[in-house]
Amino acid sequence: MANEGCCCCGNSDAKVISSIKVLGSGCTNCHKLHQNVIDACAEINLATDIEFVTDMEKIAGYGVMSMPCIVINEKIASVGKVLSKDEIIKLLK
Repeated sequence: MANEGCCCCGNSDAKVISSIKVLGSGCTNCHKLHQNVIDACAEINLATDIEFVTDMEKIAGYGVMSMPCIVINEKIASVGKVLSKDEIIKLLK
């Protein structure tokens, strides 16, 4: 089939990323991770909402005990690490 793997043709195997959140206290590592997420999205031409969340009540709602964290489509993808741009790209693909 010519359109195999194409998300616009109804194939649900394609990964759709509607939002990315970086959860953190606002420290240097959290800001670095946020920038790495921005850089990774730019490199793979991913246009999505990227939010930097520092509100501890909102962060507690995710049940994480260590920061920084990456949340992709409301699912925790990484906890307690400052991932590199390349590591984030692997998460997003």
